[in-house]
Amino acid sequence: MRGAGEDGRDSTLSIEQIRDHMRLAVDRVMSEGSLYAPDYAALALKQAEGDPLEAAFILRAYRSSLPRSLRAERVRTDEMRVIRRISAAFKDVPGGQLLGPTRDYAIQLLDFSLVDEDEDVIQAFLASYLKMDVSNLPEVPSFPRVVDLLREEGLLAHTPVQSTEQEPFDITVDALTFPAPRSAKLQALTRGETGGLMALAYSTMRGYGTIHPVVGELRVGYVPLRVRHPSVDRPLFAGEVLVTEAEVVSQEFNAEGDGAAEFTLGYGFCFGHNETKAISMAILDRSTSSERPKAPAEDEEFVVLHTDGIEAAGFTAHWKLPHYVTFQSYLDRLRTARQRATAEVVSNG
Repeated sequence: MRGAGEDGRDSTLSIEQIRDHMRLAVDRVMSEGSLYAPDYAALALKQAEGDPLEAAFILRAYRSSLPRSLRAERVRTDEMRVIRRISAAFKDVPGGQLLGPTRDYAIQLLDFSLVDEDEDVIQAFLASYLKMDVSNLPEVPSFPRVVDLLREEGLLAHTPVQSTEQEPFDITVDALTFPAPRSAKLQALTRGETGGLMALAYSTMRGYGTIHPVVGELRVGYVPLRVRHPSVDRPLFAGEVLVTEAEVVSQEFNAEGDGAAEFTLGYGFCFGHNETKAISMAILDRSTSSERPKAPAEDEEFVVLHTDGIEAAGFTAHWKLPHYVTFQSYLDRLRTARQRATAEVVSNG
């Protein structure tokens, strides 16, 4: 039943409203829930009353109940329909910088005009926007990879890439062991909790590790999704998926092999628009490649097992369950120890 507030306005919150107005929260839930389904992610957020971890848990649980009918082809991010693309490494890059949708350059103050939005003003803006003359706009530029500039000079170390003939490791099917294949590590990180990834990545930025990154390239856009159908001998286009991709260049030089100094690369990729997560993932991808880890963010097992927000939240929440028997044993041991200590003091007195 749809209710109304004291001012007569509709007091319910629709899935469409959450999806369209809380897009970054929806994107985060899809990434951590490991399921690209904007409407279901919005529903999970509504059900969880805005708690992104609980919503991700709900979405991932739903994902586990779905049959695997078809397998997608490997996504080619060089085919991305880019809506945002920047590089912090070079000012002038092939294709140019594309700022796109971002709040990086906005003043972070409360916007009280949002308290009472005027629907007429919004509709007037949309009507004006849709009437813009786009006939003189240049063609959509191509965006060569920025890090390829470093590769052409031989300044970037080779990053091991899984052969296209090999199946990537699937941590939802096979048990994860360490050291893990890189595909397994990346899968774990891409569905990790944004705050957990950022915290560990931040630790290495502050000196608890040796990785000091520079964003070689950050892209946000839509990539084509293709699947193979049993009755068709070619990949079929199934739609587009919004993703964020980050490649960070580490200032830790790799002087192995022939001794020539090279930069090293970290890679991040996640569903939706989540730049913080993609950059943090790329930093951790690089930091966990250290052969002799000296900091928590360089230890692959530590990073992978402690950045799954659903696992962490679940274990934290379990402490709310009854632990009466366990705690009584703690009490008994403590009381016994105190009684013995008191008895020894008396006997020695």
